[in-house]
Amino acid sequence: MANHKSALKRIRRNEVARLRNKYQHKTTRNAIKKLRETEDKSEAQKLYVEVTSMVDKLAKRNVIHDNKASNIKSKLAKFVNAL
Repeated sequence: MANHKSALKRIRRNEVARLRNKYQHKTTRNAIKKLRETEDKSEAQKLYVEVTSMVDKLAKRNVIHDNKASNIKSKLAKFVNAL
C-alpha cells in the first residue's frame, strides 16, 4: 500500500478515471451494436454521426488507440453506405 499522500490521491483518481473510461467505452460499444442492428438508412446516418463522435472522444482520451478508432469508423461507414 502507498505511504505518501500524493500516491494515495493518485490511487483514488486512477479509480475514478478507470470507472469513467469503462462507462464511456461500454456506452460506445452499445451504440455501435445499435447502429449495426439498424436497417433504416436515414436512421443509421443519424446514429453514425453520434457514434463517430463517441469513438473520436475515446481515442482522444486514449481509451482506445487512434488506429482502432479509424478502423471502427471505416467499417461503420461502409455498413451505412451499403444500406
